[in-house]
Amino acid sequence: MKRITEPARDIDVVHETDVLVVGSGPGGLAAALGAARAGVDVSLVERFGCFGGNITAVGVEGFAWYRHEQTIDTEGVGREFEDRARAAGAATPEPQSDSHAIDAEGFKLVADNLVEEAGIHPMLHRSFAAPIMNGDEICGIITESKAGREAILAKRVIDASGDADVAFRAGAATKKTPVEEMQAASVMFSMTGVDKKKFMDAVKADPQTYKDWESGEWSVETTGKEDQMFSPFLRKPFEQAMDAGLIPASLSTISGTWGAVYDSGDLTYLNLVHLPECDGTDPASMTRNEIEGRRQAMLAVEALKRFQPGCSGAKLRNFGMTVGIRDTRKILAAYDMTETDVREQGRFEDSIGIFPEFIDGYGILILPTTGRYFQLPYRTLLPKGVKNLLVAGRATGGDKVSHAATRNMMCCTVTGQGAGVAAALSIKYGMDLASMDIVRLQAELVRQGVRLH
Repeated sequence: MKRITEPARDIDVVHETDVLVVGSGPGGLAAALGAARAGVDVSLVERFGCFGGNITAVGVEGFAWYRHEQTIDTEGVGREFEDRARAAGAATPEPQSDSHAIDAEGFKLVADNLVEEAGIHPMLHRSFAAPIMNGDEICGIITESKAGREAILAKRVIDASGDADVAFRAGAATKKTPVEEMQAASVMFSMTGVDKKKFMDAVKADPQTYKDWESGEWSVETTGKEDQMFSPFLRKPFEQAMDAGLIPASLSTISGTWGAVYDSGDLTYLNLVHLPECDGTDPASMTRNEIEGRRQAMLAVEALKRFQPGCSGAKLRNFGMTVGIRDTRKILAAYDMTETDVREQGRFEDSIGIFPEFIDGYGILILPTTGRYFQLPYRTLLPKGVKNLLVAGRATGGDKVSHAATRNMMCCTVTGQGAGVAAALSIKYGMDLASMDIVRLQAELVRQGVRLH
């Protein structure tokens, strides 16, 4: 590989803050709010032009589709996201659960309001480029934007990039899922012009279950209780399209879930395109898969128009702004969560919140219908090898199966709010992050509405 030498240069420090959060998905937005509500200055860096990450940029509107009557769910900022979206008219009842789907476009405004109300300094349209290090301590980041390279200094940094970008480049210990084992990525899209009555009549006439997710391509491990539960799942239109020669046989993976159907004729967050071996840390891989994903999505649209009742006059409404990535890197944390923790109701003295027994990924689907839940320990946010840094969201420490639980958006808000509060308290009381006063941390989380156990 050819190389060039980049000349040394001075970079302007454009901002200084107490807590700097990198990435504004469910984990990052929750972290920024948690820190600000704990009483410190907070800045939130985001590469896109809106906050919300998977919700707004990717278009995953099913925020808590796992929730049922017996679910013991997390509380705190995550529930606030859903409640604020409902109050703003940016949510609709979710078809398969006791929750609300969040309208991606409407949530952009909800997130703006949350950030402004909390006094968080917004820094959109800036991409993380490099950490600023003083030995093994991180003291800020360098960003790239239309303004060029800029420096932002901070007393504490929270990596909510999803891919452990900050931790990795700062020298923390990380691991990356082998590309051939990564959960498939998704290009999310929505349609408009759907006849809701005809669509729903067809769904009711032929209801699908979670057992129907299984096919020649996929096997699904459940506890058995999930098998007969209703799922908004579509495969038959695509099988018919394949028989008709519209979809090539090589794309037998086109199938999946629809999210919500509105009286206006919108059919949203269609999760029908699955892209294996899409590496979210490799821009070349993401480029190929963005293009391929949109191509497959249009095949899916045409199949629905021809073979799904209610869709004959429909068309594409929009794609998400970016492909949805489910896993890449994770930190090696002070404590890495395990399969046993998420399957067997793990309990921890340093709990920063709870999440129901919901596992979705790597061929496992377990829904929390019996009141079981696990706790999230503070130590899973602490990367090894770098000081002044916490990690929130899907890059926290854990093994493969635990990741299938903790990667979910509502769980990301739990680790996010925990990270934000911990960062704030460490500044206010002069504590090292590795020596956190857990009693004080838990007290502030409870004050902020978090359920610890």
